[in-house]
Amino acid sequence: MDLVQHLRYFIAVAEELHFGRAAARLHMSQPPLSQRIQRLERELGIRLFDRSPRQVTLTEAGRLLLPEAREILSRVEPILSLASRMNAATSTVLRAGVPPHLEGDSIAALLGAFRESSPHTALDLRESTTSAQHQALGSGELDIGVLQLPFLAAGLVIGPVVHRPLGVLVAADGPLAEPASELLLSDLGGHDLVTFPRPAAPARYDEILDTCARHGYHPPAVHEADGGSFTAGLVLSGTAVAFGPETAPPHTGVVWRRLAGQPLAERLAVTWPKEQPHSGTAAFARAVTQVLGSGHAPAPEPRSRPASDFLAIPHGVLDE
Repeated sequence: MDLVQHLRYFIAVAEELHFGRAAARLHMSQPPLSQRIQRLERELGIRLFDRSPRQVTLTEAGRLLLPEAREILSRVEPILSLASRMNAATSTVLRAGVPPHLEGDSIAALLGAFRESSPHTALDLRESTTSAQHQALGSGELDIGVLQLPFLAAGLVIGPVVHRPLGVLVAADGPLAEPASELLLSDLGGHDLVTFPRPAAPARYDEILDTCARHGYHPPAVHEADGGSFTAGLVLSGTAVAFGPETAPPHTGVVWRRLAGQPLAERLAVTWPKEQPHSGTAAFARAVTQVLGSGHAPAPEPRSRPASDFLAIPHGVLDE
């Protein structure tokens, strides 16, 4: 039994001499309050109140206990307040970055998963491109991030890599929407491509265009878009397509089609500085893989630019 809490219940009833008013004061219903007073009486082996249909009065034992209960609480409250301040002082804030295109449902699930596993660590989640996160991790403005591979990893640890196959978004009333089967990249010929701005993730941007070219897709034009509405508008026009994971299309007039052989995939790497990693690193990495999908990316096709897919993870970092 929580004696301190039960003494709070006793004091409220003793001062109100009415279970209903005392329950309202304590922000609880009356039956549980009556049960707790009865339990306190059983624990102490004395009757504290005389109850009748008309009134509630203190017994002699209750009158003697009341000043003692107040004295106990007057001593306990400062201790509880000190403990609360110490707990707040030892709690930390994890500054984490996520890519701008991440779905709203995924953001909400990520926040919930991290909060459940690390209730004493506040999560300062920031939407930021791979390039901006890379710079912020190097300058100490971010503790951890979710970056699109490939990128230069000097001074950084590459943690779990989430592999998300990409399909293509096409106009629902266009020729690419029928039949509802897998498409080849070469089937997209004649359509412009809508993608993220190159400065956001230069190596990833070049990788996408290189893969398209190797598979016979040479878009007449490449449109760079920051927002989903602009992307949806260009796709709805029937002259452009965009790549994305299998999630709800951004507009009712847009449909998602699978690409045969999965030639394109998004590889999101949980990344943090090598020096003095934040205590919340492991929990955030687990939350990302839990929400976005577990597993490491398979080996990508050979390419000439530097890649970070195979950097080793220091033993034990994710098992803390």
